[in-house]
Amino acid sequence: MRSIFIILAVSLLSLAAIAQADSNKTTITLAAIYSNNASYYGQTAAERMPYIATNASLRFGSGIYLNAMAYRLLNQNAGTAVSASSLGAGYGFNILPKLSADLNYTHSFYPSNSGFVQAANTDFIGAALSYEHLFTTGVSMDYAIGKQERNDMFLTLNNSRVINLGSLNKEKDLLTLTPSVDIVAGSRYFYESYIVEKARRDSLLGIPLLPAEPEQETMTKESSSFDIMSYSLKLPLAYNRSRYMIEAAYQLSVLGKKLESFSDERMNSFFSLSFYYQF
Repeated sequence: MRSIFIILAVSLLSLAAIAQADSNKTTITLAAIYSNNASYYGQTAAERMPYIATNASLRFGSGIYLNAMAYRLLNQNAGTAVSASSLGAGYGFNILPKLSADLNYTHSFYPSNSGFVQAANTDFIGAALSYEHLFTTGVSMDYAIGKQERNDMFLTLNNSRVINLGSLNKEKDLLTLTPSVDIVAGSRYFYESYIVEKARRDSLLGIPLLPAEPEQETMTKESSSFDIMSYSLKLPLAYNRSRYMIEAAYQLSVLGKKLESFSDERMNSFFSLSFYYQF
């Protein structure tokens, strides 16, 4: 199965090389991001994981794009200069004037004993549909391949709307608010790998293992069916100019009732601050 993902990535890279010659609308976007905690479909690790990240994206006029991202954890467990990184490729295109689609592949790199919840899933293939009406309604599917014996699948339903708040400088800029609601359903086989890896990290750090941990692993395996994982409300406030954008975003995620949580919290809050510059 992993070979299919590798073939897909190589194919997208080859198409990107062809698209570069055919398009005069190529753009490069660089981004710097801060977040107070790492989110994985609204979930968090047992310990808080604030981070900074850098992203570079190359998009051709044909709709094919390439991107790369690197993360640096800000807590004491950061260890190396790069805490995680990823490479991806995709293709976005219009099916109808108001209906668009996106196909993508991403491979992530994590150091051994990484604290990221998503470290068990290193390869993702994704597909999404988006329809523009009074709102923007989207549905996306992610299929993940990782360390666990069974692979994970995630399904996200999204509704959002861009609200124009006006200009601050004689219409040379634009202030927008884009509230959105996400409902995420998925499997949780990656949870087993996270519990095992966390126990290994704790033992290396000399933290005694609790007697209840074996029972927790059993409960995790029983909760690996396809269920609602989280409900999220996002409020991104953005200041837009012709070449750059500054965005402050708040996200509130409520975990599904049937899921075991990595921590005692059933509600998770995230705040991020991002800067994007486009060439």
